[in-house]
Amino acid sequence: MEPSPEILEKFRKKAEAASAIVSEVDSMAQAVAYTVDLCAQKEACQLLLSGCEESLSEKGKDLCGLKEWGKIIVAPLLNEADQAELVKQASAREISVIKDGMRRHLAGVDIALTMADYGIAETGTLAIESSSEELRLATMLAEIHVAVLPKSRIRATAEDIYAELKGLMNQNPDYLAFITGASRTADIERVLALGVHGPLELHILILEDK
Repeated sequence: MEPSPEILEKFRKKAEAASAIVSEVDSMAQAVAYTVDLCAQKEACQLLLSGCEESLSEKGKDLCGLKEWGKIIVAPLLNEADQAELVKQASAREISVIKDGMRRHLAGVDIALTMADYGIAETGTLAIESSSEELRLATMLAEIHVAVLPKSRIRATAEDIYAELKGLMNQNPDYLAFITGASRTADIERVLALGVHGPLELHILILEDK
């Protein structure tokens, strides 16, 4: 069921108020193109760009060796057709694509491309079934998270998807993530910092799925 224009606009405004960047796409191919363009325009993941010239342990050298991958997009749980399209478009821009093995990339990747299960308009929140460790790591370690949200999965309130969420949480294991905006913290200094506990940016692509 497609949300009303009012609910859709509320979701957009609430998500943007939490620093998310919201766009609409007509197809997964367009979502893939958006993601690849975004990766091509950003600087490579900065987490390993300093210190590698120093004398390091073997483990440290292995981590620094990850720089040789260049820019990386991780896309866990993407279906075969969309994964193939992502690899095709990314390869043309000299960008690597991985879909698993995130424990080998704990120093971070450039972009995580995921699918969201639901959107909650009252808070601009994404609900993502995250029982896959690959998905959890991807959404925590990437500098930028691009989440594709089918328009028909946007609801006015969390109560409107109570039954669906209960069904997701009854699975084993039953990890369910609620994501509102980019990672942020102020801690005890009360100075706002983005990207400390997760991605610096959250891009939400609302997918037309009639």
